[in-house]
Amino acid sequence: IGMVASSATELQATAQTLTATATETAGQSTTVAAAAEEAGTNVNTVAAAAEELGSSVAEIGRQVGGSAELAHLAVREADQTGARVQELSAAVSRIGAVVGLISDIAGQTNLLALNATIEAARAGAAGKGFAVVASEVKALAEQTARATSEISGQIARIQTSTGQAVASIDGMTGRIRQINDVATSIAAAVEEQGAATQEIVRNVGQAAMGTAEVTSNISGVAGAAEETGAAAAQVLGAASELSRQSETLATEVGRFLATVRAA
Repeated sequence: IGMVASSATELQATAQTLTATATETAGQSTTVAAAAEEAGTNVNTVAAAAEELGSSVAEIGRQVGGSAELAHLAVREADQTGARVQELSAAVSRIGAVVGLISDIAGQTNLLALNATIEAARAGAAGKGFAVVASEVKALAEQTARATSEISGQIARIQTSTGQAVASIDGMTGRIRQINDVATSIAAAVEEQGAATQEIVRNVGQAAMGTAEVTSNISGVAGAAEETGAAAAQVLGAASELSRQSETLATEVGRFLATVRAA
């Protein structure tokens, strides 16, 4: 009976310790679960922000891609315009050559008309009609020379203007090419940033899933701790009852032995 009472007492002490441990574990699990839930909320917030950042980066990438495409088109159009201006300059040069030829012919015609006038003067009255024709030819040659001179001046001015236009187009094309290079570099950088952002979104999503799983597991631990505490409480109650009954039994046995000795 003494061993039973001693074992019941030890069982009662063990049950009390188990109950206290289970209660403490349940409390700590609840605290950790609350912290994990808060962490999960924060991770979800970060995930939402990362997704929004990813959308912003994608939009920036789209806009930069559009700018790069416009820059490509501008470069092509500038090249085409420059080619047309070069063709115009070449055509003006050819016209200038033709005008120079006409000017040479007018000069020779003027010289021939002058010689004809001199010969008509030598011929006297017989060459008077020829002198009139030679004078008219000379006048036409002089008019042609003046016209070709003016045309040459206009062509020179056109050539100057086309040269300036070519230089301006070349400068503009160079700047557009620089813009195109910058836009291309930005587009590449944005594409890399978009990939990195998507990786961040993926990692944060995995972290959110992991946090949710931790929260679920901790909640399970808290529930198990509560169940353990309840079982320990039952064991404690049984141990207390066993201890009480062993004490009662010891008392009854003592009385019985006393009665036997008295008899």
